[in-house]
Amino acid sequence: MGPSRSDTLYAQPEAGARSETLGLMTVEPVYGTIIQIARLAWRVQGLRFKVDGVENVPTTGGAVIAINHTGYFDFTFAGLPTFKQGRGRKVRFMAKQQVFDHKITGPLMRACRHIPVDRASGAGSFDAAVQALKAGELVGVYPEATISRSFEIKEFKSGAARMAIAADVPIVPHIVWGAQRIWTKDHPKKLARPKVPITIAVGEPILPTLPAPDLTALLHSRMQHLLERVQDSYGPHPAGEFWVPHRLGGGAPTLAEAARLDVEEAGRRAAARADRADSAGASE
Repeated sequence: MGPSRSDTLYAQPEAGARSETLGLMTVEPVYGTIIQIARLAWRVQGLRFKVDGVENVPTTGGAVIAINHTGYFDFTFAGLPTFKQGRGRKVRFMAKQQVFDHKITGPLMRACRHIPVDRASGAGSFDAAVQALKAGELVGVYPEATISRSFEIKEFKSGAARMAIAADVPIVPHIVWGAQRIWTKDHPKKLARPKVPITIAVGEPILPTLPAPDLTALLHSRMQHLLERVQDSYGPHPAGEFWVPHRLGGGAPTLAEAARLDVEEAGRRAAARADRADSAGASE
């Protein structure tokens, strides 16, 4: 890793960031307002932020923002380095179609120009992401696809690499650590006053000069090393705590155990979909 700049941030923005936000709210009022609300919420929650490697965020041009996935709020925190280094640039996140279909979140997602992912028709989502990248946008993706119950880096899908190759843009690895302490799978939410530290680290951009399988493997390796570096500097990881990986003595399941839980969850969801389809057919 090259030299890195680290900044400790709190929910209260600096004067320069405040003026940038106000200016960008004029251009994108919905996204700008959501940012302001999020920052206020973080301040109320007592969250403390450390952002490392902001110099690795491109200030211009398209890039795939690849993020590890440990909790439901990862995407909100992953935008901090981009906003700070990229002069208020926004990340267009790829999110499941159901979020866009919701009567409340749908209009907000569309106003923020996020990209819907319809798993039944993935080609359309892929094409939309590539077009956004070619237009100079930053597109946020989760290469793991789903939350990692082990809080380790899971096996990656190849979508991030294939998009970077198709659009000829770099992949910028992001690690978010600590978000799983607020809200993650299989554990109750702690939204009121969690007062936890959140670290966001940005790795060096990876140019799309390899075939998709090799580029995916390289991205996985870079993000694994970045995760371990973040964990080493994060602070104490108390033994037995649910949010601490098994590798570090915590109560989280191992990668293998988490994979088994994922398979069981997928089976339950498939059975539920089949039941709904049967019920709909019987009512016709």
